[in-house]
Amino acid sequence: MRVLLKLALLVVVMVIMFGAGFVVSLGVGEAVDPTSLSERERSFTEQMRDVVLVGHFTIEGRESSDGNPERYEIESVTKVGENRWQFKTRLTYGNVDVTLPLTMPLLWAGDTPIVSITDFSIPTLGTFTSRVMFYDDRYAGSWQHGEYGGLMYGTITKR
Repeated sequence: MRVLLKLALLVVVMVIMFGAGFVVSLGVGEAVDPTSLSERERSFTEQMRDVVLVGHFTIEGRESSDGNPERYEIESVTKVGENRWQFKTRLTYGNVDVTLPLTMPLLWAGDTPIVSITDFSIPTLGTFTSRVMFYDDRYAGSWQHGEYGGLMYGTITKR
């Protein structure tokens, strides 16, 4: 059970970091000229600068009343293509402490950015499906890794 929870936490962290996916690209892409960003894109880059996502995740069929704790650090988010964004992230869990620039697609529902991945392959970790939205000072979504999945939710706070 403990190994499963560690795997689930790692999955949730990776889902947020890797976003919506067609092709895995680690740290690839040049920043789009910031003056060409729309208002919603500028707002998102400002919202996600030097933040920590602190919340909980559940494992379907094993939910606790308050979920399992999760924490993700995001240094910055930069647009690098039409629907591609680079998330500079730090993952700290157990003896894992790694900073990764991850490039991924990002979709919009009006003024709401949404990470949307389907059968997204992450080298050495496996294949994931997830939907995570960011709105105001909160994030929420669902995740799936093989036969395990659940919900995730929390707050976005400045470091």
